[in-house]
Amino acid sequence: MKLVLALGGNALLKRGQAPDPELQRANIAMAATSLAPVIRRHASVLTHGNGPQVGMLALQALADPARPPFPLDVLGAESEGMIGYVLEQELFNRLPGHEIATLLTQVEVDPGDPAFSRPDKPIGPVYLQAEAEGLAQSRGWTVARDGDYWRRVVASPRPRRILALPAIRRLADAGVTVICAGGGGIPVARGDDGALFGLEAVIDKDAASALLALELGVDALVMLTDVAAVMTDFGTPAQRALRRATPDALEGLAFAAGSMGPKVTAAVAMARAGRRAAIGAIGELEAILAGEAGTWIEPAHAADEPGLAWW
Repeated sequence: MKLVLALGGNALLKRGQAPDPELQRANIAMAATSLAPVIRRHASVLTHGNGPQVGMLALQALADPARPPFPLDVLGAESEGMIGYVLEQELFNRLPGHEIATLLTQVEVDPGDPAFSRPDKPIGPVYLQAEAEGLAQSRGWTVARDGDYWRRVVASPRPRRILALPAIRRLADAGVTVICAGGGGIPVARGDDGALFGLEAVIDKDAASALLALELGVDALVMLTDVAAVMTDFGTPAQRALRRATPDALEGLAFAAGSMGPKVTAAVAMARAGRRAAIGAIGELEAILAGEAGTWIEPAHAADEPGLAWW
């Protein structure tokens, strides 16, 4: 199969963990151990999140008040290189002789996207509500609830075009495992003269991964995170893990905007285009591909087929 494998930021730095370099490398090493057997058998393009990491870099950029902080597009590029480097190295150590390349990826967005007036993309560490509200006041942040905690949120415009797509396609067709569109890619736009410039935003990794998967024409997009499956009635006594779902059935359900919601939206986009998508835990990747774990979202094959099936 041809796959796009999308690693969530929380799969690389788990919720509540300190952004310690050795801890992040250990998590990436575990991810690489799960990815390597699949990459051996399937043509794979990798993407990854960067929410915890880009937020950490933003905090570091604020450490010296005498210097203007770097904008989010530059920090996104920095995080893409940082994560891509470690991931590429850990995969290289498990796949000797296999060609792997990390590609900084500019992704074009609309500077007039409504997202710029409605920040909702969580980045950085989690805080208790009082601490988050204090930081919002002192630093001019927008903050929002993320599960049991609060986080900084920034603009997340819709990806329109992956500028490196021809290069990604050529590398993938040559058998290279490409790590690209990290953190959703670097948000850029075009001026009236056609010149590119960066924007203060973070693109949603799942939306960019779905766009990439559809443009490459892969068989499936697999979004790997820190939960085992898509849950209905999440956080309630009625919570259940979905095994399979169709787009129509999923669109009648509600999912958290800062976590599962974007993954479901990306999966629905894949299924609407006649492709398949899966969501599940990174340590269960092989079981997900075998249909023994996770949640698969795919087009309905018959009018009387149930839209939802649970484990």
